[in-house]
Amino acid sequence: MRTRPLALATTVLGLLLTAPTGVAAAPPVNFDRHIAPLLATKCLECHSGSKPKGSLDLSGRQRARRGGATGPAIVGGKLDDSLAWKRVVDGEMPPKHPLTATERSLLKRWIISGATWGTDPIDRFAYTTTSRAGTDWWSLQPLKDPRPPADNRDDWSRTDLDRFILARLKSNGLTPTIAATPRQLARRLHIDLLGLPPTPEVVAAFVADPSERAYAEMADRLLASPGYGERWGRHWLDVVRFGESDGFERNNPRRTFWPYRDWVIDALNRDMPYNRFAKLQLTGDLLVPGREGAASAGFLVAGVHNTVVGGSKRMKLLARQDELEELAASVGQTFLGLTVNCARCHDHKFDPIPTTEYYRFISALDGVAHGERQVTESAVAEQLAKVNAEINDLTAKLGDIEKRARQHVLKKPKDSPAKKAPANRPSPFAEWLFDGDFRDSVGSLHGRPVGGAKLDHGALVLNGKSAFVQTARLKAPLAEKTLTAWIQLDNLSQRGGGAISIQTPGGQVFDSIVFGEREAGHWMAGSNGFVRTKSFAGTAETEANRRPVHVAITYRADGTITGYRNGRPYGKPYKTGFATFSAGNAEVVFGLRHAPAGSNKMLGGRILEARLYDRLLSPQAVAAAAGQPSSFVPLKQLLAAMSPDEQKTHGKLKNQLDALFVRQKNLDQKTRSKVYTVTPRQPQQMKVHIRGSVTNYGPIVTPGGIGAVPGLPADFQLAANAPDATRRKKLADWITSSNNALFVRVIVNRVWHYHFGQGFVATPSDFGFNGGLPSHPQLLDWLVSRFVQDGYRLKALHRRIVLSSTYRQGSRPNRTSLAKDAGNRLLWRMSPRRVEAEVVRDAMLSVSGQLNLKRGGPGFEDVSITPNNGTVYYTARDRDDPAVHRRTVYRFTPRGGRTAILDTFDCPDPSASAPTRNITTTPLQALSLLNNPFVLRMAKRMAERITGRIADDVNRQVILAWQLAIQRDPSPREQRLSVALVQQHGLATLCRGLFNINDFVIIE
Repeated sequence: MRTRPLALATTVLGLLLTAPTGVAAAPPVNFDRHIAPLLATKCLECHSGSKPKGSLDLSGRQRARRGGATGPAIVGGKLDDSLAWKRVVDGEMPPKHPLTATERSLLKRWIISGATWGTDPIDRFAYTTTSRAGTDWWSLQPLKDPRPPADNRDDWSRTDLDRFILARLKSNGLTPTIAATPRQLARRLHIDLLGLPPTPEVVAAFVADPSERAYAEMADRLLASPGYGERWGRHWLDVVRFGESDGFERNNPRRTFWPYRDWVIDALNRDMPYNRFAKLQLTGDLLVPGREGAASAGFLVAGVHNTVVGGSKRMKLLARQDELEELAASVGQTFLGLTVNCARCHDHKFDPIPTTEYYRFISALDGVAHGERQVTESAVAEQLAKVNAEINDLTAKLGDIEKRARQHVLKKPKDSPAKKAPANRPSPFAEWLFDGDFRDSVGSLHGRPVGGAKLDHGALVLNGKSAFVQTARLKAPLAEKTLTAWIQLDNLSQRGGGAISIQTPGGQVFDSIVFGEREAGHWMAGSNGFVRTKSFAGTAETEANRRPVHVAITYRADGTITGYRNGRPYGKPYKTGFATFSAGNAEVVFGLRHAPAGSNKMLGGRILEARLYDRLLSPQAVAAAAGQPSSFVPLKQLLAAMSPDEQKTHGKLKNQLDALFVRQKNLDQKTRSKVYTVTPRQPQQMKVHIRGSVTNYGPIVTPGGIGAVPGLPADFQLAANAPDATRRKKLADWITSSNNALFVRVIVNRVWHYHFGQGFVATPSDFGFNGGLPSHPQLLDWLVSRFVQDGYRLKALHRRIVLSSTYRQGSRPNRTSLAKDAGNRLLWRMSPRRVEAEVVRDAMLSVSGQLNLKRGGPGFEDVSITPNNGTVYYTARDRDDPAVHRRTVYRFTPRGGRTAILDTFDCPDPSASAPTRNITTTPLQALSLLNNPFVLRMAKRMAERITGRIADDVNRQVILAWQLAIQRDPSPREQRLSVALVQQHGLATLCRGLFNINDFVIIE
């Protein structure tokens, strides 16, 4: 106890001795405020972690006092015994960036005062250093709402946005450039918002009335145009690496991925709030039924997909981790501007993202898998429901007429075998007699026809192509069971159709009575992946195409499967696995081996009756079930048993039904289309992979976010084995939270980038240490605040930007401003920008009058598709076809195979995200614009368009050509040279020349 006053006296004496004479004593040193940041920024890069240099770890109190290989580093109250201080005094540490005099003074005073520790251990991610960002990095701070600068002498600013810009310009000795001309503004606005040039008439009208009202109305009109979504949808598809093939060595096409592109365009045109827009891309398949939900979630599978992963377990695990890293990169960079993926093998080298958080992040995405899903069009489904109701009504009426005739023919008006069974016949769990309807006559497993399935005088008729019947889901679990059906086949050559199947929704697990799949002409017990399928070794079927036969299969819990034909054993039973079906997760289908429908899974023929038993039938019970004759009566006999009035009514109802069946088939095809999207799987319990290894694991982690994102808990409070839906919903809620400043900063910066050629942050998908610093941080946060207040509406943000004086500046340079800000980061003018490859192509189509405005649907193909030894090759091909004259956003976009115009003008390959596009200037661009067959055709069509309007006046033809191409009249010299060119080489040559001038490919 006595040593404490002595130590205190020594500390005070030391402080007094180190204080300059005549200067008041310095305030006490606070560890968390002064020393922790100093150690974190100057020392912990080398002296922390699992293998600190010199075995010295300065991140914690005990470790720092213990010291390293040469002894104690910090000894409280004993400056001379503190080896860390000696290294600092000698200039050895830190080696590259010595401490400043102020920092040395703080460290010295702290050691002398006892080296009292604060937060232990020091969080090295909390502080930004010269080589990495901490949680105090600018983009990781909460959102602010700064007040616009005030300037009484400001007569330039139209909006508060302009006041921020002007204040920065003035502080740097710069002034705004004179405003753009009305012609320049009209062209700029049209290409920015639509990606197409304005017509000469639109430009002329605005030149005649360039008022504020006229400009605002033009902006509003463009924002309301369907072309807006096509233009800005293309920007978004760049960011999310949208491609319509898998990439890698197989590179198979994705024929059903276009719905995602259409969804993006439609969502932007509808001005869907951005937080909703983002959330649906992460969880749309969980939140919205049908095509819209499945299509929106296409974002998650837009990237490359390796379909050849090798046979070993290690290769499969590695391929899965590679896929999750790519997905984490896309989600993190698209919505947060964080390179989360860089923390896969170690803590992020530049941003405050520990590797444990990376694995928590991918745990939230581990249920994502690539594939196709059958979806329902909600609008068409309503039409189909009405058609089905009409069919059911007419079928019931037709059934009543046929039932009376059938009973008359069978001469058992009340005791039809279909209605009254013998005493020893087993009672089914469900029974379908197809006698006028698709109902389950003993339970609630009522069926609905799909793909043209219909009833015909007491039988279900199946076309073998698309027709089947699907029932409601079972309300009770099913284990041991028996399937039976009376079946008449269209032919004995079919291979693989199912008569009656019990399956999980989607058909992943199923048991089925199948004909001819593995053995031609034989009955078999079909199952998923043939896991419960062996040969019965029964005789080949010879009669089922001429008369109905009764087929039954029983399933015992020990895995024994037995087949029967007409009540007698069919071949020999065998023993294999056993499948159970849970309540609410199983359904019965007729005419289909298992979902999804198509290929050889469809049965062609008639099913007269079918039954499902929730138990194993004995051989005697199966014989009893097959013992009675079918109630089937040929149509000719039925009609003969009807009265003339009944025959007339029957014919009329039959014709009405046939027409409805055609309409039903067409509607059903639309409602059951396929979409390439997420096919969720049960995610695994995620473990930290030590240094990214798939064989060396650390602890189990639960799904979560990134702790450095401010204002949001990174722990999702989920179990490690939580299902996919729960994980993704939590992730989507976390990303789109109103407290997530990073989420909205990133999108506002993206929009600014596309309007001005560069964002406030020049790296739109990286707001971390390796990204750019914001040129106007206060303006960025002010715009973000307005964006949130506007309900996350992107069109309101566009309007705010394009109505500003900043956006309306001209592009003319001046030497003074160029000397101070050559890159135009402070926006003293509008930087000229070259348009993208798609705009070049679309503009040629537009001015030549060839643009096909068809919107949506499968993309046009301008490539040849060549499969060869398992790999698909795409080669650009030239087609003169109106079908390919659609806007380029509707192009089928495989990875590889771009046309010359797109390739030479830097259209990115979708194998990776392209938040910014490369802009090159090469001889190939000039050659493409001069000699490309597409360019030559468009020049010719443009000339034909002009001569169609102006037949024989070359001067007027020249003027119209210039107006169409670049929205201005030629100068007198340009007019004279153009007329001479047309007279010598034709109008098409002038049009080709206009495609090659800067004005055509540059936005001023």
